[in-house]
Amino acid sequence: MRTLYEHAGGHEGLHRFMDVFYASLLADPLLQPLFGEGRPTHVDHLTAFTAETFGGPDTFSREMGGFAHLIDVHRHLKITEEQRRRFVELYMAAADTVGMPGDAPFRQALLEHVEFGTRVAMQNSHAGTDDELHPLREVPRWDWPAGTS
Repeated sequence: MRTLYEHAGGHEGLHRFMDVFYASLLADPLLQPLFGEGRPTHVDHLTAFTAETFGGPDTFSREMGGFAHLIDVHRHLKITEEQRRRFVELYMAAADTVGMPGDAPFRQALLEHVEFGTRVAMQNSHAGTDDELHPLREVPRWDWPAGTS
């Protein structure tokens, strides 16, 4: 079975997805304060992270600071539940906008991935100490939903 990375169109497909998604974050009044004016490298980081998570190259871990970098950038942001939910909505809307595959197993994996990731980010954004961080310390590997073949 193909990886989620391959199914999503590889690097090009994910980069197009993350480009549209990131633009929507910067334009959203609820989320823009978390991202400021944006960073020119953010789409590349989002693409590399998602690619690695979905079974693609491990560029994010090898060359972009890995999961420790994610912990650092989310610390002290104090992400609210409303912001977390909006992030998920915009993520799924961007998938529709760019024409990510619409099959139910892929969409379920996509939703579970962003739901999990936003919960980890939200917890880490409120952590005052390392003990309060989510226990995840490496880029998670996401796969097809159970029962998919």
